[in-house]
Amino acid sequence: MIPVVLSGGSGTRLWPYSRSQYPKQFLPLTSDMTMVQETVSRLDGIEELARPWVICNENHRFMVAEQLRACGHTPAGIILEPVGRNTAPAIALAALALIAKGDDSVMLILPADHVIEHEQVFHQAIAIAAQQAEAGKLVTFGVVPTAPETGYGYIKRSDSVTENVFGVQQFVEKPDAEVAQRYLDSGEYYWNSGMFMFKPTRYIEELEKFNPEMLAACKASLDNANIDLDFTRVNKESFEACPEDSIDYAVMEKTDSAVVVPLDAGWSDVGSWSALWDVSEKDEHGNTSKGDVLIHDSRNCYIQADKKLIATVGVDDMVIVDTDDSLMVASKDKVQEVKSIVKSLKSQSRSEAKVHRKVYRPWGYYDSIDFGERFQVKRIVVRPGAELSLQMHHHRAEHWIVVSGTAAVVNGDDEILLTENQSTYIPIGQRHQLKNPGSIPLELIEVQSGSYLGEDDIVRFKDMYGRV
Repeated sequence: MIPVVLSGGSGTRLWPYSRSQYPKQFLPLTSDMTMVQETVSRLDGIEELARPWVICNENHRFMVAEQLRACGHTPAGIILEPVGRNTAPAIALAALALIAKGDDSVMLILPADHVIEHEQVFHQAIAIAAQQAEAGKLVTFGVVPTAPETGYGYIKRSDSVTENVFGVQQFVEKPDAEVAQRYLDSGEYYWNSGMFMFKPTRYIEELEKFNPEMLAACKASLDNANIDLDFTRVNKESFEACPEDSIDYAVMEKTDSAVVVPLDAGWSDVGSWSALWDVSEKDEHGNTSKGDVLIHDSRNCYIQADKKLIATVGVDDMVIVDTDDSLMVASKDKVQEVKSIVKSLKSQSRSEAKVHRKVYRPWGYYDSIDFGERFQVKRIVVRPGAELSLQMHHHRAEHWIVVSGTAAVVNGDDEILLTENQSTYIPIGQRHQLKNPGSIPLELIEVQSGSYLGEDDIVRFKDMYGRV
């Protein structure tokens, strides 16, 4: 069995903690592990399980690779989508890649950002689904609903196929409260989990039958893909021509081979702050708190403090989230509207929609400590053995001061070693590079000055990570 992890989400409803370049699947929301780490780790114990494949946005490729390696699950392959085209094309890319390798093992399709509390129950459902998938069925997992939830899509089952397996009659969009209550009362509907299982060849057969244009675009994008380290970069022009659709409507609702396996394992897609509060530990007054938090006479709140103390007095049913650069306060019954804030930030081209103050890179990270109209100060940390690209800037000069560790620096024609309290100045237009040749992290302070300080003012001449 081959796990295929879909990691293309942007997580806008969990802003300001989740942002487009660092979305919720890469965050430790419910445990010490990030959600993508939990996704693969909860499969431990399943027999004959292959290494996972991951489909993700190109901007997230190094986070995927590093986070999975950190939890002992080195990916078998990472397929990079140049643009999002929903789940049907993403799954087609994985299926085609496996078929090209001569592998028709059952694929277990898993979104990267879900919570499942009861792993043993989940494993039992996987075993039931595997029997159906081996027999040529296209299996989806339907979560047994516990409430008339309006935030999920639903699956209506048809007749029983065998014990704990049903046919699929219909996929339906998110209902209003009245319709959701009818679904719950009928006992015929499940929440749509977004998890699937089938053989690669079976999925491709059905996709060719119902959406040959989508399949042709996916084939062309893979045929013209570039292989870079562990990454498969599909051809952007071909993939942009691909129709956009979910697997639910592109294949599952149309095929006569679809079945649904009920799942009652404490599932949540953690799609909002209120959903995260639902699955989090609470005190005797129903409050969830993370970080430096003091609570007085407050109830049923979710409070998260990253850097500073948050104190509450006499508030109920609130969500309060503090990050390095933002503070979000919302009524818990209005948290779905957080995405409107993100939309406003994007319309104003504000960085808070995309990145945190601390930005992760394949070589480490930087933290923007201070900035003004013509200057910016960053704290830079470079992992042992890692290096930044050989680059230059048209509009800014830089001054590097080593705080700890050893820096191997290319500065124009000079190659120098800098240690603690030593520094170098890089003029505008000068080629330069920073490496960490040591065995401990390199930490330095970078002071930028110039007329333009944007991250797009980088001309790369050589880069070990394949960035352009």
